[in-house]
Amino acid sequence: MGPRKALAAGALMVSLAAVAAAEPLNAAGSCREGLPNGGYELRTIDGRLRAVGAFAHGKKTGTFIFWTAGGARLAVIPYDEDARNGTVALWYVETSERIEAGRRLEARYVDDRRHGITRSWHTNGAVRSEDRYERGGVVEARAWTKTGAALPETEARDLAIRDAESDQALFDALVAVVDDNLPRCD
Repeated sequence: MGPRKALAAGALMVSLAAVAAAEPLNAAGSCREGLPNGGYELRTIDGRLRAVGAFAHGKKTGTFIFWTAGGARLAVIPYDEDARNGTVALWYVETSERIEAGRRLEARYVDDRRHGITRSWHTNGAVRSEDRYERGGVVEARAWTKTGAALPETEARDLAIRDAESDQALFDALVAVVDDNLPRCD
């Protein structure tokens, strides 16, 4: 993937959640005692799947999977009572939004905080970073250029912090789409 396509893929990742928020969506799910409970699907008006997951007593539980409008897998986020728990995964997406363009991130979460190894990849498939977190804080950071040259630890640590902030913004946007499109439980 060339630099121009890579930039488009990166920009697309950030803009997808904003686009989804403006797109008419239909939520399907069941309720118990006025709260979402059980399987959940979010689809466009023409039936394209945008998100699936499940709720237990109004809280996200299990794995939520998100797709672009074109059908490319964008994110997999495991939850336990609304907290990320497990390995979160993100993918780069081609500008057509129809296919994943490669892994972007794998990050282990415990109680909604990064804990353990987080790995990221460049758009060309080369490892970008490998960081170790404890209770949400970076304790070790390593990073490489697209051509495999190691970055100094201070740059790797700064990259880890910027990436975590960027990833959090994307997670927040994706969750907002779900939160704004819950099943009707009245």
